[in-house]
Amino acid sequence: MSAHNSPQRWPLLLVMAATLASMAGTAAVFVTREGAWSYLVATGCFLQLLGWTGHCRRRTGGAR
Repeated sequence: MSAHNSPQRWPLLLVMAATLASMAGTAAVFVTREGAWSYLVATGCFLQLLGWTGHCRRRTGGAR
């Protein structure tokens, strides 16, 4: 494989870790009824956005 076609897995790993963080934060919000866990959920969603953006940018070469 050439360097341009080789997959980089860090964006998808970021997406999976952020998904788990968001799910854990959601569960913590429902269990503890504290709003502070919402920051974990929001951060997880933002990191998912960054991960998917990095994954798609890598696949399409930055083309829109």
